[in-house]
Amino acid sequence: MKILVFGATGMVGQRIAAELRDRGHEVTGVSRSGGPVKGDVRDTATLAPGHDAVVSAVAPPRDGTEPEPPFIEANTALTDGLRAAGVRRLIVVGGAGSLQVAPGQDLVDTPEFPELYKKEALAGRALLRFYREVDDLDWTFVSPAAEIAPGERTGVFRVGGDTLLSDEQGRSFISAEDYAVAIADELEKNANVRKRICVAY
Repeated sequence: MKILVFGATGMVGQRIAAELRDRGHEVTGVSRSGGPVKGDVRDTATLAPGHDAVVSAVAPPRDGTEPEPPFIEANTALTDGLRAAGVRRLIVVGGAGSLQVAPGQDLVDTPEFPELYKKEALAGRALLRFYREVDDLDWTFVSPAAEIAPGERTGVFRVGGDTLLSDEQGRSFISAEDYAVAIADELEKNANVRKRICVAY
């Protein structure tokens, strides 16, 4: 497949791009920092027709401003660009804050959730709600475990739905490498179109 990856120089994005290339896909990495291709999800010209799918590994703004409005605006531009380019398949790198830890309770709403990451997590939850209203694109929203960090690529993990996955010790973790494997698997299998999934050990 010919796949465009936004946020390709970030911790997650670069691993997604590498995993896809290792599987033989043709990957164009786009980043605001200029490598490999300078661009932004708002730059609809970047979405040249001919791509089979797009991966958005773009995070909310982390400059101290309110992140939700510009994050939704950017994804609105992205979806408009996809429609204009005739690209239907989209994988969205999501957060864990919107995963449920109890009936009617999301992780971000628990007292233990770090205040430092709360605005970003709330923006991620708003983004999930945004995509659940998109019915003309084949999107998949992929939430990681509560913890995601560089680590080992094992290829062994669990895939769930809207509920936070934890191991027997109560830890919710996934390596960025295995998260990238899950993204690539979903692109190849299209098993969860117009759904949110989560990935953890």
